Amino acid sequence: MDGIRNIAQVYRRTADRFADRVAFGTRTGRGEYSTITYKELYERGLALATALMDLGVGKGDHVGLLADNRLEWILADYAIQIAGAADVPRAADVTPSDIEYILGHAEVRVVFVENERVLGALAQCRANLPLIEHVIVMEGDGGDGVASMADLERAGAGLRASGDRRAEERIDVAGPADLFTIIYTSGTTGQPKGVQLTHANMLSQIRLLPIELRTDDRMLSILPVWHSYERVFLTAGIANGVGIWYTSPRTLAEDLVAVAPTIMASAPRLWESLHAKIVSAMAKERPLKRTLFGAAVACAVRVLRARQFFRGRELDTEGRTAARTIALALRRGLELLAFGPPHLVLDAVVLKKVRVKLGGRFRGTVSGGGALPLHIDEFFNAIGVPVLEGYGLTETSPVAALRLFDNLVIGTVGPPFPETDIRIVDPESGAVLYPDPAVPGEGRGRRGEIHIRGPQVMKGYYRNPEATDRVLKDGWLNSGDLGMITYNGCIRITGRSKDTIVLSNGENIEPVPIETRLLESPLIEQCLVVGQDRKHLTALIVPSLSGTSAESLEAAAADPKVSAAILREVRRLVSAETGFKPFERIVDVRCVPRTFEVGDELTGTYKLRRNVIAEKYAALVDAMYRTGG
Repeated sequence: MDGIRNIAQVYRRTADRFADRVAFGTRTGRGEYSTITYKELYERGLALATALMDLGVGKGDHVGLLADNRLEWILADYAIQIAGAADVPRAADVTPSDIEYILGHAEVRVVFVENERVLGALAQCRANLPLIEHVIVMEGDGGDGVASMADLERAGAGLRASGDRRAEERIDVAGPADLFTIIYTSGTTGQPKGVQLTHANMLSQIRLLPIELRTDDRMLSILPVWHSYERVFLTAGIANGVGIWYTSPRTLAEDLVAVAPTIMASAPRLWESLHAKIVSAMAKERPLKRTLFGAAVACAVRVLRARQFFRGRELDTEGRTAARTIALALRRGLELLAFGPPHLVLDAVVLKKVRVKLGGRFRGTVSGGGALPLHIDEFFNAIGVPVLEGYGLTETSPVAALRLFDNLVIGTVGPPFPETDIRIVDPESGAVLYPDPAVPGEGRGRRGEIHIRGPQVMKGYYRNPEATDRVLKDGWLNSGDLGMITYNGCIRITGRSKDTIVLSNGENIEPVPIETRLLESPLIEQCLVVGQDRKHLTALIVPSLSGTSAESLEAAAADPKVSAAILREVRRLVSAETGFKPFERIVDVRCVPRTFEVGDELTGTYKLRRNVIAEKYAALVDAMYRTGG
């Protein structure tokens, strides 16, 4: 990567080094894919970039990109980067209100849209976007002021055939400090914030990636490409000549077998889904096969735990004493002796067949965007599918920590990314808890807010200095996440100090508008929406005695009729009809027997201390998710 100053130069370098290797594969039928080489992709990117320059796209311009994962997305990105511009991406399910705000705020003049549906959403707010001069559609023929992407590419290719080399000249104009992308984070309080990521941010992620990507790797692309996590994984794959195949949740099972990937970026929800399918399929098998599968997994998990301990990779959040270490060594040694031999047999007879259904060639996957449930984490690592877990934010490009093959501590997100500094700060006082306080363990095991400093930290929020100043001070980004540094030297995430809730599927939700709506009910005195790293939202409710016939909060909380009435009220207030998205709806509630008080559950300014309430009522929260609520 020596001498590389921007992502367009990465694309050019890859075309030179891996010209005839497969770049991307697109599904055309069951087990069939059309492919494009890196040379072909680059040449098409040059042609489309030439057409964009003819439309007036210049260095530093912001170009909208409203589409889901597909070849045309990466082709448009190639063209935008080659032209020296920055993209402003969003998924194809973007709402008209988000389109209006994002494209207007980012001062977009040219926008790519995926299809007629996105065109329709854009049309609903087009009158309020006077800066937009050109709309380019990926599917279809265009018309009525809309250009076809295919037609533009052909026009650019014609210009290049006649000797036009403006695209090659433009490749080198962007510098490390120039914008590579502006990603608007999801949010329902106020407006989305535009995270400015520079070429230097993205290049640092590729340069420092501690996982080796090889030209013989095969990668599946399933996460939303407009998210920074999938984006950096794809860009790192491109930089290393990896073949990348597009897949979707609907076709994943088939694509795993047909493509036989070796590496993949993923989210916790994907692994939960695969685990559920494996368990469900086994439940339908004959008793003997079910028994063998259960025994194989049980042995594999015990052997994994024993091996983790003897390799120094068993989670340690307290600093084990010598006595505790000796006791664990004896226990793990006995487990290895007892379960090791049957594991060797059952792995070959049972678990190998499970791995084959997952493609059979995985040498590693990286899960991010939310916490991986412990039993899911152990299951896949135990059966021979190494699942690494990463951590970060859009604001950190996104990777700030990553579990590695030789430092795979289950229950953590691994050590800090290379050249990344981490400190743990008391969210109340601002005191630094790690590194240092007063040495011995240097602050390991102390829980607080995670602050991050490194070459991947964003430039700031676009046209929003106030929001930037709230999270970024002296190069340190306040993540809003609670966590600690373990005695293994890894980061363990324990919750969030900020209000934003991140579901296990990666959806970001601001709970305040939901809670504000719930407080409109005469049945609800106080409430807290929960769901961090869960599949969906639930809520803890302090009932209003004036709205019930109960004589006390204890009685109201224990009355199933009160809970049922509150749940009906919650579902009425937070619904599609009242303007909430599907993932913002409350699935279940539990009533608590006392009010939230200042100095305990509330701050001095009556704000909810979310982590305190969630910890205090953890049993109620867990009960909601155990019952499927």
